[in-house]
Amino acid sequence: QVQLVESGGGLVQAGGSLRLSCAASLITFSSYTMGWFRQAPGKERDFVAAITWSDYSIYYADSVKGRFTISRDNTKNTVYLQMNSLKLEDTAVYYCAASRYGNHYYPRSYAYWGQGTQVTVSS
Repeated sequence: QVQLVESGGGLVQAGGSLRLSCAASLITFSSYTMGWFRQAPGKERDFVAAITWSDYSIYYADSVKGRFTISRDNTKNTVYLQMNSLKLEDTAVYYCAASRYGNHYYPRSYAYWGQGTQVTVSS
């Protein structure tokens, strides 16, 4: 059974940094576009960032451009999200996901999801 396991979440002060990791198993990792989404209480799950499998193209939500960096290591079957200059509004559960087809902005394009990791930014 395919597994995506996120780690690295936690409590951080505004302006601080966190690095999220997502380790994949039982998946041909190098053949999947990997994405990060986040969901705040009472809100929809929103796109954060994605990195494609084919040419390593990278996409970000406007709200995180210049602050977050997505990367992948196919030798470790792991995707990362480096989050700098964190803001209160970045507080959410962060999910990684894997997609073979479809528009990487939409959750429906992703076949596999992790369980999520909580990121809380305090003032």
